[in-house]
Amino acid sequence: QVQLVESGGGLVQAGGSLRLSCAASGRTFSSYAMGWFRQAPGKEREFVAAIVWRGESTTYADSVKGRFTISRDNAKDTVYLQMNSLKPEDTAVYYCAARYGGASVSSRVYAYWGQGTQVSVSS
Repeated sequence: QVQLVESGGGLVQAGGSLRLSCAASGRTFSSYAMGWFRQAPGKEREFVAAIVWRGESTTYADSVKGRFTISRDNAKDTVYLQMNSLKPEDTAVYYCAARYGGASVSSRVYAYWGQGTQVSVSS
């Protein structure tokens, strides 16, 4: 079992920045690929970014490429999502997720999920 707890969400003006954190506990964090997903009201959950267990490879949704950066610190059992140049359309609940194996853009293959943190971007 892996437990995930997100933090760092909040309200920010368009063009601003936030850094989300996801703290993991339980099994060896460094063995898991990590992903960030988001879900806006009335919409399906969508992929944002993913990182492999060593951190040397990352993947991003086209909508956030160049603005968001995913990273991890295996010594701290934490994954981060640095979000810059935020837009109102980035408003959503952001979830981190873990899976044993390679990183994936599909939410269905992630076995462990956090409770989510709200990000709201005002125009």
